[in-house]
Amino acid sequence: MKPFDIVIVGGGGAGLYAAMEAMKTNPALNIAVLSKVYPNRSHTSAAQGGANAALGNKAKDDTVEMHIFDTIKGSDYLADQDAVDVLCSEAPKIIRELENIGTPWSRMEDNTIAQRPFGGAGRPRCCYCADKTGHTILQTLYEQCLKKGVLFFNEYFALNLSLNGSRSRGLIAMNMKTGKVEAFTAKTVIFATGGYAKMYWNRSSNAAGNTGDGQAIAYRAGIPMKDMEFVQFHPTGLRKSGLLVTEGARGEGGYLVNKDGERFMSRYAPEKMELGPRDLVSRSIETEILQGRGFDSPAGKYVHLDLRHLGADLILSRLPQIREMSLNFEGVDPINEPIPVRPTAHYSMGGIDTDNFGRTVMDGVYAAGECACVSVHGANRLGGNSLLDILVFGRIAGHTAAEEAGKFQPGMIPESEVKECMDELRSKMQRSGHYERYGALREELGQTLAINVGIYRESSLLKKGIEDISELQERFTKVRVTDTSDVFNTNLMQVLELKNMLDLAETVAVGALAREESRGSHTRIDFPQRDDEAWHKHTLATLVDRKLIAGEKPVTMGRYELQERTY
Repeated sequence: MKPFDIVIVGGGGAGLYAAMEAMKTNPALNIAVLSKVYPNRSHTSAAQGGANAALGNKAKDDTVEMHIFDTIKGSDYLADQDAVDVLCSEAPKIIRELENIGTPWSRMEDNTIAQRPFGGAGRPRCCYCADKTGHTILQTLYEQCLKKGVLFFNEYFALNLSLNGSRSRGLIAMNMKTGKVEAFTAKTVIFATGGYAKMYWNRSSNAAGNTGDGQAIAYRAGIPMKDMEFVQFHPTGLRKSGLLVTEGARGEGGYLVNKDGERFMSRYAPEKMELGPRDLVSRSIETEILQGRGFDSPAGKYVHLDLRHLGADLILSRLPQIREMSLNFEGVDPINEPIPVRPTAHYSMGGIDTDNFGRTVMDGVYAAGECACVSVHGANRLGGNSLLDILVFGRIAGHTAAEEAGKFQPGMIPESEVKECMDELRSKMQRSGHYERYGALREELGQTLAINVGIYRESSLLKKGIEDISELQERFTKVRVTDTSDVFNTNLMQVLELKNMLDLAETVAVGALAREESRGSHTRIDFPQRDDEAWHKHTLATLVDRKLIAGEKPVTMGRYELQERTY
């Protein structure tokens, strides 16, 4: 296989936009996209609500500056303000480019792109395609990449960066269809593999494959992770499955109601009510449940999301997928009954540390989307800024890699390195004597994170979580892959994903213990106040000689000074 100019790991929105933009920048480049699943099944397809942009269609007085301020305030002032400026300034161009290449945006009566209110936003600026926005964007981008001649290697599992000293030579990956390990020599590599919130197991809205593969590969290669302690819990996951009920349901006017029939958000965000920022609404629901005002059931405690007053026509036209999910997974029809919901682990604000162009500290290695931390979300992401992030910075990373690929000469990946990877995989199938099973380790990881590193955190709980993760890492060295076949060995893939989650779980828990304050999604019971003097900074986690080394990085400020965040 001849060397590639760019190898993109991940076939979701960030990866596909990067590939499309790279081909547009230089059509002569040899570009490959490696994806664990077929690209049109990537987790971007699960994004329901929409993407923010100050188009001024719904609210004529909306501006990019308002979007910038809402994002910085929503981040609890931990976002880098220069990066936020890029995100919000590029948003209108991105939405219009997607419109021009065929994205079927929902429309208002004057035929302009429809926009609806989202949490933490001062104006209704979230552009949407009913409640299937991510799905429609993903299909549109995939069509464009096929049209432009991007090469796809579907159902490949990325294993390692191949390093020559401090430089990358490309990527080593396993062909899931054959079990064979293959080398992808490349001048540049872009990680666009999504988030890591699936480590929380059954309290997560994420797809099964959102296991932080790109972050873990970069971390093991010595690239710093930034702000890993900030994991966003979305307020409205379905009670039984954790599947997401879009913020668009509240944007359309849905109510949150406790067992006493109260719209309880009046206690926590009297001005914004259900459209407060996600961290605030999640804590509010959890508080209602902890104080005994939630409903009880064999599937756990919950509150109601009530859409009945919106009427059947609106639900069927703007929230059809939510109705379908409620019927299939909870057995309730939101036209006639409230939806049982509880917060669910949803989004990773932390990730691979990058600059505003997607570059990491390793020459020729870039990252974009949820696997990266630019940082535009800081301590808490606003709804509608996630799809926007993957589109804006996927595009930027693709353009940067295309312009810079000519500077790098990767060198060939030695065959011995490929064989070593293959031998390591096989060794997990040949253990004798006492061995550990994947299922037990996976269940225990999810449980300890939910209990000890969840919405509410405290020193003794976090220390217990770190101890548990360390013990699980040790037990993982004895894990056995019981399926010894080559073709689509899902047991092997699950074990590889577990390794990635264990590595990243340590960075989340250690960062959470170190950060002795409450900010955004990170709430410490023992340090309930935001501490700007000591903790207005980013945390870094770097793997050196197989040990986590903690560091820090200043927050880039700009026009907006620190102030109290109230809604």
